[in-house]
Amino acid sequence: MARKPRIHLSGGLYHVIFRGNGGQAVFLNDEDRYRFQLLLQEGACRFGYHVHAFCLMTNHIHLALQVSEIPLSRSMQNLSFRFTRWINWRQKRTGHLFQGRYKAVLVDGDSYLLELIRYIHLNPVRAGIVKDPVDYPWSSHRAYLGKETLPCLTIDSLLIHFGNKLEDARQNYQGFVLDRLGEERRPEFHGAGVDSRLLGDVNFLEKCLSDSEKVPIRLALQIIVDTVCRNYEISETESKSPSQCRKVSETRAVVGWFAQKFGCVTLSEVGAFVNRDIGSISSAVRRLSNRMQEVPELAERVRLIEVELRQLAILEA
Repeated sequence: MARKPRIHLSGGLYHVIFRGNGGQAVFLNDEDRYRFQLLLQEGACRFGYHVHAFCLMTNHIHLALQVSEIPLSRSMQNLSFRFTRWINWRQKRTGHLFQGRYKAVLVDGDSYLLELIRYIHLNPVRAGIVKDPVDYPWSSHRAYLGKETLPCLTIDSLLIHFGNKLEDARQNYQGFVLDRLGEERRPEFHGAGVDSRLLGDVNFLEKCLSDSEKVPIRLALQIIVDTVCRNYEISETESKSPSQCRKVSETRAVVGWFAQKFGCVTLSEVGAFVNRDIGSISSAVRRLSNRMQEVPELAERVRLIEVELRQLAILEA
């Protein structure tokens, strides 16, 4: 099954998790951890994201990041590439450092910001490494308590929830964290909800999808064809065949419909791709539009494909 495309929400809060390839260590010594923090800081300046929390474990990494207009994928690909290059250079090796692509859950910050940061900072406690998160030197928890300064970190946006005076805020924050010392792993922060990409209520989900529709659609015809064919469970070869069966004909019409709606591909290009003249494709699109008004199931199917294509457009941006 194809992986769902990531959702970009400008100003969105993400719980990002990197895991070592095959469970291997990501950090071999303190110098590696300092290098990762430096790259995180450089990325914040270059891509405009805010780091609200982090925790660097031996074989995985937790981040709480709030993005700007630049999609998370661009900044995280840059971060993982540069850190992998550093490790490979240090170890005189080649290959992957991280396990597949990173995990990212778009979190409703209004409801979960405080809980997410607490959850990340308690990770060493859940792992049995320390009994108090303040004793773990490779998370942002100590910086929230004023015990160290981390340039890459955005602290004020959280501490302001705990008091107007800095010392009171730090003390109240510490109590907030320690209140959940025995908290177990929370699957929802790892993508165990209805949609593995999101953590929030129905209104939050609708907002994310609605905002994603504002992204200009600039997709190659091949991507549109691949997506539509996969949803209709036919091959690209079948879509180009002379077959007139309903499913194959409808697949070609849906490709043309999206080309016309998005304006990123012409109907002439679609026709040439599926071995049909522009008149045939234009007529098929017109018939599809009429049927969508009469058949709700068809309209819903096309709508779901559109959501997927819009998310792909975000990744391609």
